[in-house]
Amino acid sequence: MPNRLVCSARGAVAWDAYVESPLKPDQVRVQNRFGAEKHGTMMAFYKGYANDRGRWDKEALMHRTGEGELWNYPIPLGNMQLGEVVEAGPEASFRVGDTVFFTGGFRPTSVVDPADCWKLPEGTHWKDAMMLDPSEFALGAIRDGSVRAGDRIAIFGMGAIGLATIQVARAAGVEFVVAIDPLPNRRAAARACGADAVLDPSGSDIGLQLRDLTGNLGVDVAIDFSGSPHALQASLRGVGYLATIVCGAFPPPFTATLDFGGEAHMNRPKIVFTRACSDPNPDGPRWSHRRIQEACYHLIASGKIKGEHVIDPIVPFENLLDEYPKIASNPQDNIKLAVTY
Repeated sequence: MPNRLVCSARGAVAWDAYVESPLKPDQVRVQNRFGAEKHGTMMAFYKGYANDRGRWDKEALMHRTGEGELWNYPIPLGNMQLGEVVEAGPEASFRVGDTVFFTGGFRPTSVVDPADCWKLPEGTHWKDAMMLDPSEFALGAIRDGSVRAGDRIAIFGMGAIGLATIQVARAAGVEFVVAIDPLPNRRAAARACGADAVLDPSGSDIGLQLRDLTGNLGVDVAIDFSGSPHALQASLRGVGYLATIVCGAFPPPFTATLDFGGEAHMNRPKIVFTRACSDPNPDGPRWSHRRIQEACYHLIASGKIKGEHVIDPIVPFENLLDEYPKIASNPQDNIKLAVTY
């Protein structure tokens, strides 16, 4: 039987054999060629802190501390996959031979529902297709933050979503983009993706630097995908009067103290939380998670969102037991882990 990659327990990865399932009439079977991971979310389960909060009560809309887990182990690892349709149900909208991409875990073959499947546009590189998921959350943050053409924005955390946010912001007509990350490889990627300025927050007063870069006005919107309380504090110092801070990361519980009596008290910024896949959308019923996905698909197809400087490293599927833990142990050497099958 073929194997998939799973997180078997905190800090542990393993192979898990799976059985090829029969197709429903509208499904397709895909022989995967490339895949990529979603670092922020999956690290929350690999490191375990997401499960520390307890199970999610869908009726009360809250975690039930001490009552189970948010996601039980073993947890499938991997996020986006791309491959060739090798079998199609009689009612499937895709045909054998089509190249498609979709949300799914690291495994040689996948059975995919039509709603989760996208045909690779002509001339689109597989690395660009791997940007669909991070782009969803980037576009959600841009929309939830009411970012407009001509704005000046700061983005904290140059993982795949942060780098996608730079590109979505450019497509939206943002005038000035500042990217903040402590890792040199990610700052270099941010510059390559279109950031006007890149800042290292290590030992720096980023809030003051944002003021200096904007003639003391502060940025119109600060978007955080780092999950760091220091980024939130820097945002409180660096945004303008009545400006907006968008929190989009999936961080562990904050232990650092935040000062809400300083610039926050005087400048009255608005803090909003963004999660593109949470429906109903704030702009519903016109906008939904599906419409955000469709918009990102068109941005990728038109070449406005690229994965060239984001997909790194690329390793063979069979090496994942050794390579996957490096996401946590060697963040300076990776941005968005990808595999070849």
